[in-house]
Amino acid sequence: MVVEVTGAPTQRAEPPSANIISRFMQATEIDPRLLGMIIALVIIGLGFQFASGGVFLTPRNLWNLSVQTATIAVLANGMVLIIVSRNIDLSVGSLMGFIGMIMGVMQTSLLPPLLGYDHPATWIITVLAGVVAGVVLGGFQGYIIAYLQVPAFIVTLGGLLVWRGAAWWVASGKTLAPLDTTFQIFGGGGSNGSIGATASWVVGALVCLAIVAAIITTRRQRQRFNFPLRPVWAEVTLVVIGCAATIGAIWVINAYPMPVGLAQRYAAAHNIPWPADGDLFISLGIAIPVLIAIGCAIVVSFIASRTRFGRYVFAIGGNPEAAELGGINTRWVILKTFVLMGVLCAIAAVIATARLNAATNSLGTNNELYTIAATIIGGTSFAGGIGTIPGAMLGALLMQSLQSGMQLMGIDSPLQNIVVGAVLVMAVGIDTWYRRRAA
Repeated sequence: MVVEVTGAPTQRAEPPSANIISRFMQATEIDPRLLGMIIALVIIGLGFQFASGGVFLTPRNLWNLSVQTATIAVLANGMVLIIVSRNIDLSVGSLMGFIGMIMGVMQTSLLPPLLGYDHPATWIITVLAGVVAGVVLGGFQGYIIAYLQVPAFIVTLGGLLVWRGAAWWVASGKTLAPLDTTFQIFGGGGSNGSIGATASWVVGALVCLAIVAAIITTRRQRQRFNFPLRPVWAEVTLVVIGCAATIGAIWVINAYPMPVGLAQRYAAAHNIPWPADGDLFISLGIAIPVLIAIGCAIVVSFIASRTRFGRYVFAIGGNPEAAELGGINTRWVILKTFVLMGVLCAIAAVIATARLNAATNSLGTNNELYTIAATIIGGTSFAGGIGTIPGAMLGALLMQSLQSGMQLMGIDSPLQNIVVGAVLVMAVGIDTWYRRRAA
């Protein structure tokens, strides 16, 4: 039976018996799991704020938390597409560490004899080399998985061991430091590692404009194809919530000033007189790693939702046999997901090594655990076909909040791993229950 839809687009119907919360969720189309993560973040923040004696929710700790989240957030962006396509990548932490060591060798051993230290081209060559390494190594794993039909679990488990050993072999177990001065900016270090208060407010304003534009564009698209429209009050509510959250985040970030020593150097470099009482407030603003993570999220979200490749990934995850019968080159699509994951491993390696100002053999250890946990907590289903980039970003923030809060409380690392493992199992259990209930 074919149902033809004609006439003007209709407002979304609301059952009269539904309660206020149900009507709100239906009208705004907010994913319940996304809302659940936000509530969990609030509970975690308030809980650690109380347990840490009021330290957790300070601007300083929240600024550091945003920087610490950046690496896992970048990796989680790629892991969404990997898991959506019914695969897994256990090698992301080791691959990130290996690429980090390659970039460390280039900055400390290979490029200085040719260009000298702190040459303007050093960081460019280093980043490009890291990205190329990510493409090659990620593509190598993807080829074995897609074309040789070796299970992703086995291939990437082997990669976890191989790339970790290769990282040690590259530098014979040594820590490589210091790195290029300009390269360090990508880790958020120094006065140039953040964009300052004014630029942060500009970014916030652009985000608010983007939220408004997205709501308007979506409404016009629904009108164009005669899809049901959200109530106007629901769309206004979404804009208000999004803009309020953005403004609040910028306000908190700008409330964290530069440390005294850094502020003194900044004041001297910019001819700013130092006050007699020594109290000069200079806001750091948004850190560069945070902007990189947000940029990666925007790009990967566009790829996932607006490109043929992204639609193919979700089609494969939903039903691999049907996708192949429908003419999709599933092997080529799977290969490209691992290439993208390799590129994101390289970007994460740039952030992590720049932040440490060193390339170490332990770089990326256990990052595969935190990345997979963040992705699953963010709503990506192990059954494939379901996942969102914003959810993965929130999942990364939630995982880092747990880790940061436990560190503030002085909880030992083994117990932290127990908590992370328990949260991962709980997240998969909730996803399984949600899928059964939805079915």
